[in-house]
Amino acid sequence: MVDTPHLDEEALAELREVMEDEFPILIETYLMDSKERVESLKEAVANEDSDAFAKTAHSFKGSSINIGAPRLGELCLKAERVGQSEKLDEAPAVIEDIDAEFQRVTEAFHSLIGRSVG
Repeated sequence: MVDTPHLDEEALAELREVMEDEFPILIETYLMDSKERVESLKEAVANEDSDAFAKTAHSFKGSSINIGAPRLGELCLKAERVGQSEKLDEAPAVIEDIDAEFQRVTEAFHSLIGRSVG
């Protein structure tokens, strides 16, 4: 995973070309949705709901890969597997990694679309 970039520049270039002026809106929508998904992962652990944890991680994985955040996608795959194996005792560490990577991705996306974080 160390070799996996925070952002996939090629995928982002394609999205920017397709979305044109709507590209920043797409990024902001992804970031807002992802923030909610991080919270949903935390709630699933608090509720000891491995199924909800796996399903949330699965959808978060897909959106992250599609938007061009492959490292975050890989971490979500790890979380999905934790949920599927019902080993929620491993979940807090995975969530911590996801949260940290999400912060890096947020900063990178804001830099990319010319917005300050905050």
